[in-house]
Amino acid sequence: MTVHPRTPPDHRAARDQYRRRANVYDLELSLFEPVRRRAVERLALRPGDGVIDVGCGTGLSLPLLRNAVDAAGRIVGIEQCPEMIEKARQRVRQNGWNNIALIDASAEDARIALTADAALFHFTHDILREPRALDNVARNLRPGAHVVACGLQWAAAWAWPVNLFVLGAARHSVTSLEGLDRPWSLLAEYLDDLQVDTAMAGAVFIASGTMRRQPDAHHTHSLNERARSPQPAASKRSPANAV
Repeated sequence: MTVHPRTPPDHRAARDQYRRRANVYDLELSLFEPVRRRAVERLALRPGDGVIDVGCGTGLSLPLLRNAVDAAGRIVGIEQCPEMIEKARQRVRQNGWNNIALIDASAEDARIALTADAALFHFTHDILREPRALDNVARNLRPGAHVVACGLQWAAAWAWPVNLFVLGAARHSVTSLEGLDRPWSLLAEYLDDLQVDTAMAGAVFIASGTMRRQPDAHHTHSLNERARSPQPAASKRSPANAV
């Protein structure tokens, strides 16, 4: 698949991409399982909490989330690829979990019947670069909710072997390279206490924070304007410079 550095995410291309990967997705993601565990730990979930798994894929995060919130908690998973979410449904049925709701929709269109205590964005670059998706999730998080995002990022420009790995992985998992230098930047405008760490020699980021207690009308307006305007040129850490 051709991935463009400047264009916004493409929903149809993303669905087609993950439709092809559905049967091998769990195996492909096995390399990143330590990152998943770190991300879920940062959510600081407690029994009885509600959590949104944004872009839940085949449900690989559900066992960790279910273990953290226990039977008293609630989990909502959002996934727009039918083949992927069907595998998540199978996982839920096989484990007999009755406190997990799965929504077959894009993150911006999902109707989330939950005011959650936390949200996880695990390797969801396209969603993180879609302001309407972030607005929709944010509306369903309580003030002070824990939010964690992780995924691919460009490493330093001199780390070309790492960036070759990032580019190869991105070609199979995102539809746009826009924002890959700071994938969390739009999400950061919703958060207090932002912390960003790296893993896997800089190829992966883990960003966390808490939902702002007071809405910031200026940042919401800014995000909406950004969604309607052309995307900016790629940064100096684009693949042309990285590799």
